[in-house]
Amino acid sequence: MAVNKSIHEKLTELASNLWWSWQPEVSELFRQIDPIRWSALSHNPIVLLQEYDPHRLEERARELVLHSRINAAYRRWHEYMSSSDTWGDTHAGVLGHRPIAYFSAEFGIHESLRIYSGGLGILSGDHLKSASDLGIPMVAIGLFYRKGYFTQLVDEQGWQQEEYSLADPDLLPMTEVTQPDGTPLLVHVETRHGQIYARVWLVECGRVPLYLLDSDVEENTPEDRQLTAQLYGGNQRMRIRQELLLGVGGVRALAALGVHPRVIHMNEGHSAFASLEVIRMRMGVDGLSFEDALRETAASGTFTTHTPVPAGHDRFDGGLMEEHLGPLRDALGLDYEGFLGLGRVDPHNHGETFCMTVLAFKTSRRANAVSNLHGVVSRRMWQHLWPYRSEEEVPVGHITNGVHVPTWLAQQMRVLYDRVLPVSWHTRSGEPEVWRGFEDVPSLEVWETHQSLKNRLIVYARKRLLQQAERYGSSREVQERLQQVLDPQHLLIGFARRFAPYKRADLVMQDLDLLERIVNDADCPVQFIFAGKAHPADDHGKQIMQRIVQLSRDARFGGRIVFLEDYDINLGRHLVQGVDVWLNNPRRPLEASGTSGQKVVLNGGLNLSVLDGWWAEAFDGKNGFAIGNGLIHSNQEVQDQRDAADLINVLQNEVIPLYYTRNHDDLPLEWIARMKRAVRTLGWRFNADRMVMDYVTSAYIPAAGSTSCEMRVIP
Repeated sequence: MAVNKSIHEKLTELASNLWWSWQPEVSELFRQIDPIRWSALSHNPIVLLQEYDPHRLEERARELVLHSRINAAYRRWHEYMSSSDTWGDTHAGVLGHRPIAYFSAEFGIHESLRIYSGGLGILSGDHLKSASDLGIPMVAIGLFYRKGYFTQLVDEQGWQQEEYSLADPDLLPMTEVTQPDGTPLLVHVETRHGQIYARVWLVECGRVPLYLLDSDVEENTPEDRQLTAQLYGGNQRMRIRQELLLGVGGVRALAALGVHPRVIHMNEGHSAFASLEVIRMRMGVDGLSFEDALRETAASGTFTTHTPVPAGHDRFDGGLMEEHLGPLRDALGLDYEGFLGLGRVDPHNHGETFCMTVLAFKTSRRANAVSNLHGVVSRRMWQHLWPYRSEEEVPVGHITNGVHVPTWLAQQMRVLYDRVLPVSWHTRSGEPEVWRGFEDVPSLEVWETHQSLKNRLIVYARKRLLQQAERYGSSREVQERLQQVLDPQHLLIGFARRFAPYKRADLVMQDLDLLERIVNDADCPVQFIFAGKAHPADDHGKQIMQRIVQLSRDARFGGRIVFLEDYDINLGRHLVQGVDVWLNNPRRPLEASGTSGQKVVLNGGLNLSVLDGWWAEAFDGKNGFAIGNGLIHSNQEVQDQRDAADLINVLQNEVIPLYYTRNHDDLPLEWIARMKRAVRTLGWRFNADRMVMDYVTSAYIPAAGSTSCEMRVIP
């Protein structure tokens, strides 16, 4: 570590590795340099530092007395990157210098790198961060979407509008990968109609390198240059080309980089073509038959399925498959029907389309769902893949999702954690005994900390609402009214997620007269904050969102229902850290896991949720609230009515009374007791360190011990 580097050089190095994004002290250093620009630049230190030359930055650091803190942060980063005393060094030594290759279609690491759309991407980002913290040898592969996911704007009618903007790699923490001679590294995949090329970008996520493939290169046709422009955009032809590039191109990129993974982890079926490329390489390198190469590849593969909704699994017809995978089929020595059979539940059913999830199951020895209940649903969904086994014997286990604690924990809460939990608790957050001390925190201190975070959320929400109003030229009267919405003394319920119809964002609004009485109760008022995006092609989801937006503008609700547009990591961070209650009411069992409520737990909020996903295995009667009893009616309409009634019942008879029952110091002691219990009983179980440790012991190490998947470039 060079000690004679300038402040500008040290901060530039820190900004180039996304490790800073889960270090609140380092984030605060960047913010302090220029708070206004920091906010305007989506918390992007690369752009911020480009606006300060070394001399000006030196003056600013001297003015703010930041030198010692910058040096300490720089030293701590180097210690982190060079440490050999990690959990992985002790427990994952068998992985050695041969990393896990983690494939995912999206990664949500920080709001400045917009290559994520929702839960899958956030989960992938948290997985990388915990793998880095634990010292697990891992590389990650994804796509660089220059337009990212859309920016959401809500028009005057409450309808979602989508806007896209191009990202400039020079303004992001990424570098282009080059060959030894200094020329850009290009990989390509073959189709029946030509080749698709991609350059490779490197994003450093702590100790984990993330390689992103980008098709915007001169060697491609204009159509293919747009291939990686947009996340989840275009038609089926674009989707299969993206997934061909992610899977086959990703494996070839690793081979060209000299990275030889011990294990292939496909996070959802989007990357399942990777296994076919590994099989092709094994056939070429080791002279194996297709059947032997398939067996060896499956032994070193692990697959995570996230989707209990049939429509969520990618399927392609035979024509698209032959057009795009035909050259690979030839290399594997398979005929047309034999190849398509790899993606069919019934290989002999010529009318069945090719399913990426089926391919992933067939080419991975280890497969898992993302919660206990999702495991049950997945075994039932895919039982026909193993027709000679009972449902209970279907080889799909579960590893419940978790969230990365340093990313989502508010700094004020961390102060409490540091005081009552063991020293270096954050390096052992997956161990239950570490969390026992939280119930010793004085109730007053817990409540004051929570109220501080709630006030911060309300200030932030008012600012966002004012920006929305100004864009449409709202009157001064309207703008002044927006500055008064939400009251920190009143119960605040948050709902933020994708506006898919099955998530039922408007379930609490089935009886508007009743809802009006609840939110405007003179003694026990209730407030709601909603946020989330509907898929651009999902008009039903947009209609649900529009209804909520219109209700938020309805004078009957007195500013107690709020919709915040353009849900992203930054908005999500404020919400999960500041709400009293997190509402989640999907149709059971369609929520595979869900992780937003886990982030709320870490910050002292309580969950009010249907017993679905992670909450089905988390709720113990005293650490939050449950909607319904977990039973499912055969009629969906009846189920919706029943859940709506149960939701209102729990609100009126449990949540609201408990929140407003106060002692002589105005403290809701029973409520605070639930807050403490939630942190103690759930914090260790539903965090990403525990999740990654489970993957290591249950999937990665067994797969690494089975075989190896040596990758060399085979033309």
